[in-house]
Amino acid sequence: MALHPSAEMMLQVLSDAGLAFGPESTPEGRRAAMIAVTTNPQFPKHPVHDVTDRTIPGPAGDIPVRVYRPSAATGLPLLLWFHGGGWVTGNLDTHDQLGRLLCDAVGAVVVSVDYRLAPEAKFPAAADDCLAAYEWVLEHASDVGADAGRVAIGGDSAGGNLAAVVTLDARERGLPQPKLQLLVYPVTDYEFESASMIDNAKGYFLEAESMQWFYDHYARTPSDFADPRFSPMRASDVSGLADAVVVTAEFDPLRDQGEAYGKRLQQANVSTEVVRADGLIHGFFGLHEFMPPGRDAWDVSVAALRRALGTT
Repeated sequence: MALHPSAEMMLQVLSDAGLAFGPESTPEGRRAAMIAVTTNPQFPKHPVHDVTDRTIPGPAGDIPVRVYRPSAATGLPLLLWFHGGGWVTGNLDTHDQLGRLLCDAVGAVVVSVDYRLAPEAKFPAAADDCLAAYEWVLEHASDVGADAGRVAIGGDSAGGNLAAVVTLDARERGLPQPKLQLLVYPVTDYEFESASMIDNAKGYFLEAESMQWFYDHYARTPSDFADPRFSPMRASDVSGLADAVVVTAEFDPLRDQGEAYGKRLQQANVSTEVVRADGLIHGFFGLHEFMPPGRDAWDVSVAALRRALGTT
């Protein structure tokens, strides 16, 4: 398909906000630009019953989290969310609206995790923090009015990478699998050879050059690129994992590696649904009111979460 007009408008907004990548980009500059474009006061916050900031223990100190509650009820299902931003940018505020939307649509407590960012904290710091957050909700879900027996995990972009990694980590450590893993345009491999990485290398917000920038900021050395906790596609075995939904965008360099990971899960008999948003670019998830082609991916994701968590 051709690029959808709403995606063209989004590209202009992102460019005007200074999120266009350049070789002179710094982590501080990109963080500031991402905050500016995602926390615009002109856009009202989606209402939910309650939003609370707190901390949970992590491997290098307390981890900030934001807890969204759809009601005052207890024993609710829980969605643990890892934000995107290439392991370098993003925080609780940049993904606040998405947390609110998911909380309301799924009818679940959403716990959004402010894991450590690179380059200040290199690999595997983010993965370690996210695993710690998963272990915490399994043990302390009742602290936020949730049911530890009904936990799903998910994330977008680098957050999708971290959700996949935590699912693999949980299997290796003998922890219960989440009820679902929602991987939204996830980073699954260090690669620049796929058709989507070549065809969408430039001009669609997330670019091949910026992916190299993110990889280099997150990795300690190039040897990390082959580590399954960096590139989950390189795990020797992906069987026995939680059911999955993998969301991709047509004009996204990460499209093919996300779909390849979904296919690999299917081949390992992991029930997996892969849904592509035609005509759209990286970053569309949760913006379906403004980008209509993203509605199907949103509806599929919400329906899968509701089924897995027992809210249907």
